[in-house]
Amino acid sequence: MNELPAEAMERLIDLESRIAFIERSLIEMSDALADARMESVRDRLRIENLLSDLGELRSLLPGDSQDEPPPPHY
Repeated sequence: MNELPAEAMERLIDLESRIAFIERSLIEMSDALADARMESVRDRLRIENLLSDLGELRSLLPGDSQDEPPPPHY
C-alpha cells in the first residue's frame, strides 16, 4: 500500500482537525439553539399568564373604564 507524501498527510490531518472543530461547533450551536427555543416557549407562557392575571386584576378594579361612557369631548 502506498504511503501519502508528508505534505499530503499534513494537509489531511489539518482537514480532519478542521472538520472535527466544525462538528463540535455545530453541536454546540445546535444545543444553544434548542436552549433558546425552550426559553422562548417558557417566556411566552409567562407572558400569557401575566396577561391573564392582569386581565383578572383589571376586572376587579372599581370603576372600570369599559363600563363608563366616553367623555363628552369624544
